[in-house]
Amino acid sequence: MEKVNEGDLDWQTYDRESATFRRKELGAAVDADDLGCSLYELPAGERSWPYHYHTANEEAVYVLAGAGQLRASDGTHDLRAGDFVTLPADESGGHRIVNDGDEPLRYLMVSTMTEPDVTIYPEMGKFGVYVGSPPGGREERAFEGYYSMQDEVEYWPADEDGD
Repeated sequence: MEKVNEGDLDWQTYDRESATFRRKELGAAVDADDLGCSLYELPAGERSWPYHYHTANEEAVYVLAGAGQLRASDGTHDLRAGDFVTLPADESGGHRIVNDGDEPLRYLMVSTMTEPDVTIYPEMGKFGVYVGSPPGGREERAFEGYYSMQDEVEYWPADEDGD
């Protein structure tokens, strides 16, 4: 058994043009292999990671404090303390969390840690590939990258004669 108190962990701050939040990686702190868990805090008026879904990793959100919204594949849903939401590993699990309230929004994000994984960002027109360590994983990856969904190529080169 491994144990950690979140108060003993430092916040990691993420501040991008469309996302500002703080995160404590609880699962990483106890070297969990197959289960990820992070504590998030979104300031009022801010958003989490861009809208996305995973093809191999199921996620779940448990709201600890505050209120906000979950942008999901089937629309926007209110979130408040005590809510638990599952996000399947497919397009129906698409999500982004938004704090449209006046107080910080604190929640746990739990995830399976399956690899390889492809994460789709439909609004950004790109996808991410992770091999050797899942998204949020701590191990070195054999392959990873982000790619435009418009950059489709043929399986066989055009000049290939098939021999």
